[in-house]
Amino acid sequence: MSTIAVYPGTFDPITLGHQDMIERGASLFGTLIVAVAAAHHKKTLFSLQERLDMVQDMVAPFANVQVLPFSGLVRDFAVAQQAQAMLRGVRSVTDFDFEAQLAGMNRVLAPQVQTVFLTPDSRYQFISSTLVREIATLHGDVAPFVAAPVLARLQAKLHSGT
Repeated sequence: MSTIAVYPGTFDPITLGHQDMIERGASLFGTLIVAVAAAHHKKTLFSLQERLDMVQDMVAPFANVQVLPFSGLVRDFAVAQQAQAMLRGVRSVTDFDFEAQLAGMNRVLAPQVQTVFLTPDSRYQFISSTLVREIATLHGDVAPFVAAPVLARLQAKLHSGT
């Protein structure tokens, strides 16, 4: 049986750290589903469709990676996709504390879905979408943190005001 894993996130925008996790997850699991959250609880810079498009562009090289939107509990999405695992990135002790709490809750809510933690490559451990958005909004250079197509979308979004 091929293992299906879900890698959930808002991806607003997708960073090189996310790309690292996707590449590594694609090598570990038979199918990796990048689950892009509708994120009704957050004010996102990019619309759901824009985020889906950016992620789709980044995963194009990987035949075993799918990109799907979701809303609601990620546990419900993972169960609906018949996933056996949920991939989560952990950059720091603070991330681990939060992620361990989520994993514990998800273990109770969906015991058939195992949480797998990966740390990003050391080059990406400090990157977060929140920091990328903030730096870009303040006209800082975020080229070292995102792929060129994402950078172009960020610049267009921030300069067009949409």
